[in-house]
Amino acid sequence: MNQGSQTASLILLILPLVLIGFMLWSARRRQRTLADFSASLQVGEEVVTTSGIFGRITEVEDDRVRLEAAPGVVLTLDRRAIGAKVAPGGDVTTDTDGRD
Repeated sequence: MNQGSQTASLILLILPLVLIGFMLWSARRRQRTLADFSASLQVGEEVVTTSGIFGRITEVEDDRVRLEAAPGVVLTLDRRAIGAKVAPGGDVTTDTDGRD
């Protein structure tokens, strides 16, 4: 084997490892961002769920939130079901994707 083909073979071996490493790093970063977002939820905040239900948080427990979707209609949801916060002007801020 000559030097050029050895280099190409080495690149073909290393490239998939680099790609897998990047994908794992990206997944961990996304998971950390989602965990931080979930931990930041507070009573009184307007939010939208991942299924599109808008409401105001009325109670925060360990892994659950209570969301008032309409007057007198309170839903109990897993924290992970909250997809984004709603800004005072009604704009949805997607803190979870880093693109506000």
